[in-house]
Amino acid sequence: MPTIGQLAAYAGVTVRAVRHYHQIGLLPEPERDAAGYRRYGAMAVVSLIRIRTLANAGVPLSQIGQMLEADASTFAEAVQKIDSHLRDEIERLETSRRQIAQLAAGDSLTLPPEVISYLDRLREIGASERVVRGERNGWILVAARWPDSIREVMAAKHAQLDDPQLVRVYRVLSELLEGDAGDDPRLEEAADILAGLAEQAYTSGEVAHDDLADLLDALAVESDPRAQRLLDLMRERGWASWTRTRPERLAGPPD
Repeated sequence: MPTIGQLAAYAGVTVRAVRHYHQIGLLPEPERDAAGYRRYGAMAVVSLIRIRTLANAGVPLSQIGQMLEADASTFAEAVQKIDSHLRDEIERLETSRRQIAQLAAGDSLTLPPEVISYLDRLREIGASERVVRGERNGWILVAARWPDSIREVMAAKHAQLDDPQLVRVYRVLSELLEGDAGDDPRLEEAADILAGLAEQAYTSGEVAHDDLADLLDALAVESDPRAQRLLDLMRERGWASWTRTRPERLAGPPD
């Protein structure tokens, strides 16, 4: 009759696993013989192989005991439930894998391809990574607010980057953000350019979306306090902010 080591070898498990099955009541533990060894019968080998097979198939140890004692129909029903649970778990893991892949892709987790392309274009025209990060955070808000129109919006934004004045303002802001946090005369230049662009947009009839304006302005100020000074300069020039393409006098009251 086999010892515990021989039993484990027959079933392809470790001695430690056999002892654990004894401890949780899955496998009866025989008495020791006169020599002090525990000897196992042939049925113990069969039971251990069945336990190992069920465990390797993903059946929780807490359910194996009931399945070993179940009749054919009850066993089949239990297998079906376990299979359904495993399918759900596989689906959950596949979803997690897709999310992990998106995380590895960086910005594409929260932004559509059109915005990613626009951010890459900003880098090409000389915008600093700090400016690009600020734009990215703003576009996360915009894309979440208007997901169905983001493609049309981004097509217009791409076209605007052909304007040398807009390219200039991105470069000025990039230089500002790389410098000291104090007041800088280049803020005046940036405000002049932005006011001119706002005038162009308003004159051409571009629609102003105030829904997120305050939130986008707050995001900029939280990112860098100099944004508040730029807002003040825009208002001095008659514009509510760089996020509203309408004069200050026409901007709605704060919520």
